[in-house]
Amino acid sequence: MPDDERLVVSVPEAARLLGISRTHAYELIARGELPSIRLGRRILVPVRPLMRLLEGAGASPR
Repeated sequence: MPDDERLVVSVPEAARLLGISRTHAYELIARGELPSIRLGRRILVPVRPLMRLLEGAGASPR
């Protein structure tokens, strides 16, 4: 893995990547719709599951 490839991002970073508000990102995490892990008091979003979620989002009709 390259040094610049991070395994996790913070919730505000994930929200910025998704183009949503930080509050909405926390709501998605609470509902289990956005993958997350808790390390102590921090909530982090794993990058790989986030990317898989986004790749699969285009496959299902709305």
